[in-house]
Amino acid sequence: MKTEFIKLIDTTRCTACRGCQVACKQWNEMPGLKTKQWGSYQNPPDLEWNTWTLIRFQEYSGEKGAFKWLFRKDGCMHCTDAACVKVCPSGALHHTEFGTVGLNSSLCIGCKECVSACPFDIPRYNRETDKIYKCDLCYNRLRGDESPACVKSCPTGALTIGRKDVMIKKAYARVKELGGDANVYGDKFVGGTHVLYVLDEKPKVYDKLPQNPSVPLSVIVWKDMLKPLALLAAGGVLAGSFLHYILHGPKLPDEPGPNESGKEEKGGE
Repeated sequence: MKTEFIKLIDTTRCTACRGCQVACKQWNEMPGLKTKQWGSYQNPPDLEWNTWTLIRFQEYSGEKGAFKWLFRKDGCMHCTDAACVKVCPSGALHHTEFGTVGLNSSLCIGCKECVSACPFDIPRYNRETDKIYKCDLCYNRLRGDESPACVKSCPTGALTIGRKDVMIKKAYARVKELGGDANVYGDKFVGGTHVLYVLDEKPKVYDKLPQNPSVPLSVIVWKDMLKPLALLAAGGVLAGSFLHYILHGPKLPDEPGPNESGKEEKGGE
């Protein structure tokens, strides 16, 4: 495996310029769709099949009543213990050599199991193509030793990327510098994510940011417990059938029964 990468999002440095949002759409050649004004600077209202990166705008009043904007770049968290990878039956969703979660759209069968399983509500379904879409952390750029398009476009340094160990240390150093309620989000659940946040407030303050994301219990029970048992049982059936074949040979369709010797029985007098 190559070096694992982590993208660090320092929300305290974000100015909501949306350069990352535009760069993501341009690099991945995603079409723009018509939207409606819904009373917020945030546009579109949510992640979509054609929008893999979204800057969320949130008005917030702290405990002392001081108003401020909270800006958060939303997108795939690239979990180590990724529920979407666990439930994908076709292998379309998979882990890459960088530790991120890649997507091979040609293998997607549109089952939408990943949509239900993801604790961050990330994969989006397109009815026209019958496929799901999400950020792959610019896998093709990483393979070419280039930063993801969003990181490349950020003018304030809110987005950076680097080796996993280096970025985790950087995140905690920044939190120590900020003090207060600042915290690191992403390294303590789902096996650790390959996208980390430096948050200025506690996670519960942020819209659509789960406090304790985890792989759904139904996925754990099926994939980690019941499915292996089912495979083991199927293997036992196959092994038993093979052993029977070795010991007794094949049963012919016209094999005589116990009362059939192939000759006429003599009748009693």
